[in-house]
Amino acid sequence: MKQFNLQKLQKGLRNKFSKAGVNMIGPETIYFSKDTKIGKKVTIEPYVVIGTKVRIGNNVTIKSFSHLENCKIENKVEIGPYARIRPGAILKEGSKVGNFVEIKKSTLGKNIVNESTLIRGVKDFLIWSKKNNISMAVCTNKQEHLAIDLLKKIGIFDFFEYVAGHNTFDYCKPDPRHLTSVIEILDGDLKKSLMIGDSETDANAAKDAGMPVILLEDGYTEKNTTEIYHNHLIKDFVGIEKIVSKYL
Repeated sequence: MKQFNLQKLQKGLRNKFSKAGVNMIGPETIYFSKDTKIGKKVTIEPYVVIGTKVRIGNNVTIKSFSHLENCKIENKVEIGPYARIRPGAILKEGSKVGNFVEIKKSTLGKNIVNESTLIRGVKDFLIWSKKNNISMAVCTNKQEHLAIDLLKKIGIFDFFEYVAGHNTFDYCKPDPRHLTSVIEILDGDLKKSLMIGDSETDANAAKDAGMPVILLEDGYTEKNTTEIYHNHLIKDFVGIEKIVSKYL
């Protein structure tokens, strides 16, 4: 009976949004909550799950296999595919979230460089790494040009020898090739490589690549970080040099 009621609820919600003009591709695979609010000219692709307390503006596209919960999506936003928009996230007008990106408790604007700051200890660690001739690269599921703009804006672009975004290759995290391809480009040694990440996507990519992981607490994941694969867990970058030295 409970299953029947859920199916009836979803059918009713799909009909409601269809009549309101929401363009649903594969509507039978899309799930809404009773309190979902959606604006005009919105497109939702297959296998999207919209949890509770989600507000979606106008001219929004939500691509396949994305999951939204307790968040606000403003006008002209593009999400996914495979994006996770977690509680407390606000996507400002004109922003884009790429595939396999997770966002929670933060605001993403059209120009992300104006809303980003360095974690404590990052600059000192980058300087130390450069002095010790440690090759560093960025593997992100942001678009490559946005990642480069961000790194330049916050003054750390020159520390990295390569930046790979979600559109750099034909694959991206959690596919381990996103990491191994960069290592190969830099003529590095996988056995001496190390991943510093802040999400389950980062950790899974590194695990499948056979790389140790330093994981930041309270990163972009709904899981408790202790439940995610890692070799070391840190609150910030203060003192991380001691950990990295073990792998040199």
